[in-house]
Amino acid sequence: MNILILGSGGREHSLAWAVMQNPKCDRLIVAPGNAGIAQIADCAALDIENGGAVVSFAEENAIDFVIVGPEAPLAAGVADRLREAGVLVFGPSAEAARLEASKSFTKEICDASGAPTAAYARFTEAEPAKAYIREQGAPIVVKADGLAAGKGVIVAMDEQTALDAIDDMFGGAFGGAGAEVVIEEFMEGEEASLFVLCDGEDILSIGTAQDHKRVGEGDTGLNTGGMGAYSPAPVLSAEIEAKAMDQIVRPTIAEMKRRGTPFQGVLYAGLMIKDGHPKLVEYNVRFGDPECQVLMMRLGAQVMDLMQAAAEGRLSETQVNWADDHAMTIVMAANGYPGSYEKGTVINGLDALPEDSSNMVFHAGTKSAEGQILASGGRVLNVTARGDTLQEARDRAYAMVDGVDWPQGFFRRDIGWRAL
Repeated sequence: MNILILGSGGREHSLAWAVMQNPKCDRLIVAPGNAGIAQIADCAALDIENGGAVVSFAEENAIDFVIVGPEAPLAAGVADRLREAGVLVFGPSAEAARLEASKSFTKEICDASGAPTAAYARFTEAEPAKAYIREQGAPIVVKADGLAAGKGVIVAMDEQTALDAIDDMFGGAFGGAGAEVVIEEFMEGEEASLFVLCDGEDILSIGTAQDHKRVGEGDTGLNTGGMGAYSPAPVLSAEIEAKAMDQIVRPTIAEMKRRGTPFQGVLYAGLMIKDGHPKLVEYNVRFGDPECQVLMMRLGAQVMDLMQAAAEGRLSETQVNWADDHAMTIVMAANGYPGSYEKGTVINGLDALPEDSSNMVFHAGTKSAEGQILASGGRVLNVTARGDTLQEARDRAYAMVDGVDWPQGFFRRDIGWRAL
């Protein structure tokens, strides 16, 4: 098969790495890709949010299967355009992608399906939102309704922070994403992520992970897109996972089907777990980043077959073959991230690091110029390893991190501390 992956980050590098291991893959193109992806696949310049352009590219390159990495093309309806053109695609329709693209839509679905989640209110104007915050008090959670690249959520431990967040969101800090705001009760517990493949009818769990959203050690500082992750997540026991599937995911998928907008793709359920009971924090409609990297490390070549089965509506025929192992990824980010940071700094030492089924450096924000690898984003590298135990995976990953020569980068030394 000729396969096209849309995206340019660490998630897409890990997807490409796993797909390349499957003998079904004859040719792999990633658009637009990055410097690391270019070492294993063909990269192409393409506007991945333009459905017409993606369809034309797929037809010109005899693409058999398209895998959509990030959320923006899904929200823009790229999967719809591909389906209309008869191209097999992994990723939900724009209507189904509202589970991530609109926080208030997700709450509506939770209400309709009885899925447990935080109590909430939604607002389109600042003053009523502020009055609600003063009435409820802190801690409280303020969310921009739309897509904000993982940054539109403020967990306010005091009232003033929440009020400031309202000013920021309605003041345009998150662009159109903040035109409507959802305010939620603060949920206590431990967060974990559950990844479920869906074919519109059937669902299949493909693993659990926990990530570290805060920039600083001990989970302090600003929220980021994620500074590291590990899989499996010990807090998501088999019993709790079964509850989440029965009480949250299955009712959601049934409700989406009932509305005539069946969900096909991967549903990432962010869960808050307290006293053995899961509640939904949020849905994403694509693989998490950097959680995808640890899942791909553990699943390998079979991922391609599972995604194809989901796209073709035959998930009921499949199963996941798990090794009894662990994986961890450590994000190396540019100094200053998630604030302003310098681009174009040189990264050395990558050539000397191992690349095999247990050790990989996935590129997240890199480009190549004159034979050198340059940092081109905030989160730049995902140093990923697997082992028989989480400690072994951690030791391998940090040994690789220490081999990277990049003075302008930083990372957290405590990824996995909750589990270890």
